[in-house]
Amino acid sequence: MSPANLLQLLVLAALWGASFLFIRVGVAEFGVAPLMALRTGIGAVFLVAMLLARRPFAATVATVRTRWLSLLAVGLLNSAAPFCLFAYAELTLSAGATSVINATTPLFGALIAFLWLRDRLTTARTIGMAIGFAGVLVLVWNQIAPEHGGHDAGLPVQGMLAAAAALAASSLYGVAGNFAKKYLMDVDATTNAAGSMVGATLALAPIAFFTWPAAPVSAHAWGAVLALGIGCTGVAYFIYFHLVADAGPARAMTVTFVIPLFGILWGALFLGEHVSLVMIAGCAIVLAGTALATGVVKRVPFVGRRKLAQ
Repeated sequence: MSPANLLQLLVLAALWGASFLFIRVGVAEFGVAPLMALRTGIGAVFLVAMLLARRPFAATVATVRTRWLSLLAVGLLNSAAPFCLFAYAELTLSAGATSVINATTPLFGALIAFLWLRDRLTTARTIGMAIGFAGVLVLVWNQIAPEHGGHDAGLPVQGMLAAAAALAASSLYGVAGNFAKKYLMDVDATTNAAGSMVGATLALAPIAFFTWPAAPVSAHAWGAVLALGIGCTGVAYFIYFHLVADAGPARAMTVTFVIPLFGILWGALFLGEHVSLVMIAGCAIVLAGTALATGVVKRVPFVGRRKLAQ
């Protein structure tokens, strides 16, 4: 990977890591659906403009006309539903912890590919999944342990529901990736992203309308929305597609390993979130499991190479 690609990767990780910060800032005032409808709407405008600048209008319309149902499905699975689930999770969990749970997306992607697409699941990848999910348990327990909720019986329950929502969001990302692999392989990535983001906006708009906050929303929260829509969605997708084209999808996907570091950093710097050794350990365990499950690391140390050969 060239120095320019590495810089793009770090900027992309910083933007996507910051999304958890901005969600936590905005969701308290906007609520889940309005916040995410605005995010997808702003992102859709940016991505559609990018698409039309790169591809003839007639060709774009022809693709959307024939594949609109699949694009809508990806919009629901990859944006509308997981965005809302993460926003709900951040009503309880810290931005840093939620960003680490998001790193389980490749684990779910590998598991769903095995169950649905019958992709081969090696011993190393299976061990990686087990390690990754064990790291999530460590992380979640750290968030809802007695020091956080010992004097409030409701907090551990809320924490478990929030963690379940974040894991469900990550699993939907895994479903969406495999769905796109099966049904949208012939559609270019920019059309896929723009079409699915429009679909997500259309799905969330009616819910956002009926749940719009009654109280005036502060400029602080509006700033978080704009940052989410423009920076963490529109600009981030642009960088991601450029990175895929320039460095290849496998290298672009390594951004997954860097996002939690920025998520934890931004949460600590701007929200004053406490970063404990247990949280850092949980993050390290999740990333180690993800590296094994995705094949970035191809064998378990100290275990026979022959048994784990891919």
